[in-house]
Amino acid sequence: MDLGLTGKRAIVAAASAGLGAAIAEVLAAEGCVVGISSRSADRAEAAAERIAADTGGDVHAAAVDVTDIDAISSWIDAAAVRMGGLDIVIPNAGGPPAARFDDTSPDDWDSAYALTLRSAMTFASASRPHLSTGSALLFMTSISSREPISALSMSTVFRGGVASLAKLLADDWAPDGIRVNHLIPGRIATERVASLDASAAESQSISVHEVRRRNEDAIPLGRYGEPHEYAAAAAFLVSPAASYITGATVQVDGGTIRAIT
Repeated sequence: MDLGLTGKRAIVAAASAGLGAAIAEVLAAEGCVVGISSRSADRAEAAAERIAADTGGDVHAAAVDVTDIDAISSWIDAAAVRMGGLDIVIPNAGGPPAARFDDTSPDDWDSAYALTLRSAMTFASASRPHLSTGSALLFMTSISSREPISALSMSTVFRGGVASLAKLLADDWAPDGIRVNHLIPGRIATERVASLDASAAESQSISVHEVRRRNEDAIPLGRYGEPHEYAAAAAFLVSPAASYITGATVQVDGGTIRAIT
């Protein structure tokens, strides 16, 4: 199936590794011009070079701290100038530290807000002047946006806010032909998930292997997902092939979320 992405101009935040890098690679392979960011300029450049080599695509890198409002805005404006506009914007950020509510402080919540919800709002507001009919904005959250996870209290609260933001903007921007959707990863085999598994293993005094086995037992498909499986769904949602899909929440989780609504 031709997704119609050839020549589209896309930016993917926090894309030096993990899900962001997987999405950037799929978009580049589909013919997009892609801008990626990371807090580390070296990591961003290395990822851009690898993705370009693997796909033959046009990939540019930038160092961006997504907790810095001015840095986000400057990157988006510069990317739009360099690429002659923007068609696809995918905000992304590493999740807040794992912690139960009783183990957090006000400073923890302030930092988590800046990283997770405020960054998403900043990406939306900064990219809006560059978006027009046919453009797409795709937010990424986690299962915690649908089902509260006690050990991920800050993620649960702020990812839920991002999910609400996606619904709000889908309504507000639809008259201008701009689509906004929300993609949820389940247990995908990334460095972030490996870190969460290690933290769970330590807190429960069991092996990482046992943590993974228990998690897989709770997934109907019986395994962790692969980054490219998630990235394929992202590429579809931002593509012209999904031109009548907006305000949607799509989960790539092997059937983990059982909620009907």
